[in-house]
Amino acid sequence: MTEHIPLPALTALLFGLAALTFAIAPRVRSPEGFFAGHDHAGRPPGIWTLALSQVTTWIFARSLMNAAILGYLFGLAGVLAYTAYYGSFLTGAWIVDRLRFRHGAHNIQGFLRQRLGQAGSVSYNLLVSLRLLTEVFANLLVVGILFGAAGGGAWMLAIALVTGLTLAYSMAGGLHAALRTDVLQFALLAAAIAGLLWMLGWHPQFAPLELASFEWALDNPGWLLLIVALLQVLSYPMHDPVMMDRGFLADRRTTRRSFLHAFWISATLILAFGLLGIFAGIHREGGEELLETLTRLLGPAAALMLGVALVISAASTLDSTFSSAAKLAVVDMGLGQRSTRNGRLAMLLFALGGLVLVLFGTDDLFAAVAVSGTASLFLTPVIVYVIGLNRDIAPRAYLGNVIVALGGATLYFLEDSDYLGWIGAISGLEHSYAKLLLVTLCVLGWGMLTCGIGSRRRRVTA
Repeated sequence: MTEHIPLPALTALLFGLAALTFAIAPRVRSPEGFFAGHDHAGRPPGIWTLALSQVTTWIFARSLMNAAILGYLFGLAGVLAYTAYYGSFLTGAWIVDRLRFRHGAHNIQGFLRQRLGQAGSVSYNLLVSLRLLTEVFANLLVVGILFGAAGGGAWMLAIALVTGLTLAYSMAGGLHAALRTDVLQFALLAAAIAGLLWMLGWHPQFAPLELASFEWALDNPGWLLLIVALLQVLSYPMHDPVMMDRGFLADRRTTRRSFLHAFWISATLILAFGLLGIFAGIHREGGEELLETLTRLLGPAAALMLGVALVISAASTLDSTFSSAAKLAVVDMGLGQRSTRNGRLAMLLFALGGLVLVLFGTDDLFAAVAVSGTASLFLTPVIVYVIGLNRDIAPRAYLGNVIVALGGATLYFLEDSDYLGWIGAISGLEHSYAKLLLVTLCVLGWGMLTCGIGSRRRRVTA
């Protein structure tokens, strides 16, 4: 991949971005600014700060690559499938609104502890901790791939630099710094994507109708992935602490509108970026990979712009991931005194954990989405019965649902990594997305059935 990107130019732009980010990133000393994103006057973030922060933290480097690769392989079906996950902003807004203004919750852990006992908060904390670690891992992996072959000197140096630079300003300013730098990073990211689309639109081989008709067959695996996304889109936002944290910062009107704006902006950008993948897929030659095809079609300037977009999106996701990790460990889990010092320590530990996963984890970028999305399915009955219908779930049914969801996620990961072949042998399914759909249906069906049977109307005490 690296031979197609002008690395000296990309490196110079990376250091320029780092300098600009450090210039605008504030240093925060109060816990309110570090954990809740308040400015120096104690004010919460506004609508557009929240919305643009949501967009940049959800359009990660991995997301851009996934959208383009799915378009490259499966056409519009693949791009629509990945875009469907961004419906999480709509379901996430509903979840946050019910939790805060119907149930009076101040965070998710407290609500789950109250309604499901210690098992509810512990299982949730385990899930979101893994989610944060995989976010660090996946975005650093993309950065490494841009600069060199896995395990090489340039690969390791790029990962170390991006980790160090992002961690430095995140530790200085916490969530307030993440929110403030996200606005800058959104502007740069949107400009890079707009530049790529301008190149695409003026290309002599560009034909919009051809993009829409590419890989439209009903047996396209992209349609299976679209069904999976629609099944997971209810639980998916609740297991993302970055999104959920931003749902508890501002008043009701500001929060609702920020989620709505984040939905249409992010969905539009992901769809637009996916068009690049579809265009490259139509015109690929032989055994070309995505970036190789795009460079041949659009030139090295497009490859450089793509690299810039990926690095910017990686940095914007990492700083928000670190700030959410600090809040999770110190505020939500109560593992230490509510101080900026402990928050910075939590950031450092999560960064080191992500680096370990980079060295020993999988190189499949979609695997993290599929595995965490499947694991999060144990939250669907909680959302439907407890948050939505205000019913209580029997602890035994809930724990069984957690075990089945985590087991299903583990099974899919082992199948996708070719360590096991049980699903194919039993069902006859061959494609990984068909296996993912089967696992999703089984986990979701089990959870909704057992938790529904084990639920009861909540007693209201005077």
